[in-house]
Amino acid sequence: MTEPDPVFSLRGVSKGFSGVQALKGIDLDVQAGEVLALMGENGAGKSTLLRIINGDHLPDTGEMRLDGEPLHHTSPAAAHAAGIRVVAQEPEIIPHVDVAENVYTGALPHRRHGFSRRKARAQAAADLDRLGFTGLVDPGRMGRKLSPAQRQLVEIMRGVLGNPRLIAFDEPTSSLSDPEVDVLFELIDRLRADGVAIIYVSHRMSEIFRIADRIAVLRDGNLVGSRPANETDEQELVRMMVGRDLDALFRDDDRARGEVVLTVDQVSTEDVTDISLEVRAGEIVAIAGLVGAGRSELVKAVVGETRIGSGRVLMHGKVLRLRSPQDGIRAGIGFAPEERKQEALIMGRSVRDNISLAGLDRLTKWHFVQRRRENELARGFVESLRIKTPGIEQQVRKLSGGNQQKVVLARWLARKPELLILDEPTRGVDVGAKAEIYALIQTLAAEGTAILIVSSELPEVIGLADRILVMRSGRISGELPAGASEEKILELAMSHVPLTELNDPVSLEAHA
Repeated sequence: MTEPDPVFSLRGVSKGFSGVQALKGIDLDVQAGEVLALMGENGAGKSTLLRIINGDHLPDTGEMRLDGEPLHHTSPAAAHAAGIRVVAQEPEIIPHVDVAENVYTGALPHRRHGFSRRKARAQAAADLDRLGFTGLVDPGRMGRKLSPAQRQLVEIMRGVLGNPRLIAFDEPTSSLSDPEVDVLFELIDRLRADGVAIIYVSHRMSEIFRIADRIAVLRDGNLVGSRPANETDEQELVRMMVGRDLDALFRDDDRARGEVVLTVDQVSTEDVTDISLEVRAGEIVAIAGLVGAGRSELVKAVVGETRIGSGRVLMHGKVLRLRSPQDGIRAGIGFAPEERKQEALIMGRSVRDNISLAGLDRLTKWHFVQRRRENELARGFVESLRIKTPGIEQQVRKLSGGNQQKVVLARWLARKPELLILDEPTRGVDVGAKAEIYALIQTLAAEGTAILIVSSELPEVIGLADRILVMRSGRISGELPAGASEEKILELAMSHVPLTELNDPVSLEAHA
């Protein structure tokens, strides 16, 4: 029995930039109702392939076909008109309009005398309900007030509306917690049943095996091969991606814990209530919880980015006056935020400029930056962290996600903070770079740095943390020891017991 013609196909697609060959003769098919997972390290060519599919780039050689017909789209608008959607990892949200207008830009409901905001919001509410997103996003919420997860849900909503033939999802769950991931996967199952062809890009192995029918792997611009998902395993895929076996991601360190470095004492803000915690020298403490639980809001208060309404933050027992992030830096706190492109990096500036940014006061003499010392600093971290870049003058926007994250970490390593706070440290990072970042975190802790991590990836939380704090509805709902199960973390994150009944944070065992 012959296999049906694919909905979408690539034949001999190649693309180069400034002498670098990003794609080399790619042949790929996606069938109706199939989820094809596309995997590979950062820099393997996945993003370039998606940009060609979306019409952002034209291939140097080769062709694309949709339902057997050649595609010649030269813009995202033309790709959209042809029935192709690419759901971006970094959504472009219009900050000063609401969710409804962000979703329907270019196709807004109108009345006789102009735009009808009421109809747009009603339509958005209906579409949110149909997609299973009810309660996750408010149609009337302004774009600038959306959380990273809500921004991603708006981007997903844009992509699936309008009866597309092919949808490519680029790391769609990187900002989502497990319940939101479940909603997305239920939606993908419905799309699959409707015959939509789906390309799914992710670094998360558990997701790939849960959702994919077939898995294709890119390495250095080449298609290494593809496998039915039920005929391969994680070890084979890792070998295909990196050309070698990886050791276990997490080391079993026996680290000494020192004195208390950070104390958060009954801190409340607009988003969190009565938070108390400690982090010791050499200790890794992870904060887990669902999207909207207040995790990022808490750490932003600790670093001085958000105003504290009541309570205290102390370093080595000394109360801090946190009026701005600069006060946190002076106190010895380093902070790598979740949204590295918007909040951490100056995308149009060089690797050197971004690495030295937090330590310019230490590189300045007579109000002038000592360029030689700055260059030595940047080159040293590029080498020690194995940042893949042509040189320290390369614009950071041209680096892969994993290397961008290493630049953010290098900035704070140069500052030598006593407390390092990492919000989603491996979001959108491939398996090879992820292993390197984990090793770096564990090495820093072994050297005595106090580390506080916010993460939505439960294996990361369990593998790295010495203690796990779980947040729900702006409060700490419980504390768990190292190695706690995903089920215990999720039970505390989603517990039906009202937080008002919890006088103190409790363990799951005490709560059972």
